[in-house]
Amino acid sequence: MRFRTTLLQNSKTATGIPVPADVMDALAAGRAPKVAVTINGYTYRSSVATVNGGPMIGVSEAVRAATGVRGGDQIEVDVVLDTAPRTVTVPDDLAAALDAEPAARRTFDGLSYSNQRFWVEPIEAAKSDETRQRRIEKAVATLREGRAR
Repeated sequence: MRFRTTLLQNSKTATGIPVPADVMDALAAGRAPKVAVTINGYTYRSSVATVNGGPMIGVSEAVRAATGVRGGDQIEVDVVLDTAPRTVTVPDDLAAALDAEPAARRTFDGLSYSNQRFWVEPIEAAKSDETRQRRIEKAVATLREGRAR
């Protein structure tokens, strides 16, 4: 489904695409379908969420940078249902740390896609080895306790 809309920005970081009712009807997948979104040739995976009573697709800072869009811009959006399995690629150093702690590995493996991303993305974004290691240690310690976050 292709549509044109204004990219809404409610604060410095809260940015989203309002999804028209006819697009939601055409998707025919409930109120929170998983979708693939394309803006300016860049495709990312997301889900429709209800925000202030209406359907909205979030647009992260990374997506805004990759697409060159800002809040308030008029944008053309392609949205399709995303039925492909969602998996997170676990970095080798995190995988090794999880493998060394079976309880942490069990918890991690049982997490949803978004909760796995919660742990993996900050580790991958670390700018120094020290920060990366500290984030891995925090992840393993939390997961070892059986907690998702």
